[in-house]
Amino acid sequence: MTLMNALIPRVLPLLLLAAFPALAQQSPPLPEWDQLTPAQRETLITPMRDRWNASPDRRQRIYDHARSWQQMTPEQREQARRGMHRFEHMSPQQRREAQALFARMRGLDRTQRQQLHDQWVKMTPEQRRQWVEANPPPARTQR
Repeated sequence: MTLMNALIPRVLPLLLLAAFPALAQQSPPLPEWDQLTPAQRETLITPMRDRWNASPDRRQRIYDHARSWQQMTPEQREQARRGMHRFEHMSPQQRREAQALFARMRGLDRTQRQQLHDQWVKMTPEQRRQWVEANPPPARTQR
């Protein structure tokens, strides 16, 4: 599963607000969760319930991602949002490179990650292509 797929269920409401800033500014501010109407709550919950019910084998992962999002600091959440934004605007080749690099770095300690990053920055596009071929990103799971 890619970072983007992992983060989507956690930031979808924020992305919707970001996509429609004019609506967010023109409408009166929405109340706290306990003050929402049942219809408003249903609007927020339905997409997640549908995803949850459609993917019984992914429920633990969905739940774990939601818990980790809640434990993030506001700065970490903002960093995740920026990363998602960058990823969305990458070419397919850039996405493949990012996925391969992320998957490889995931198993490294801080020093090793920094060394790989430094090595990556110095690579030519052809060297990066060869590196990705030798270190392909993991196969994506179907949703």
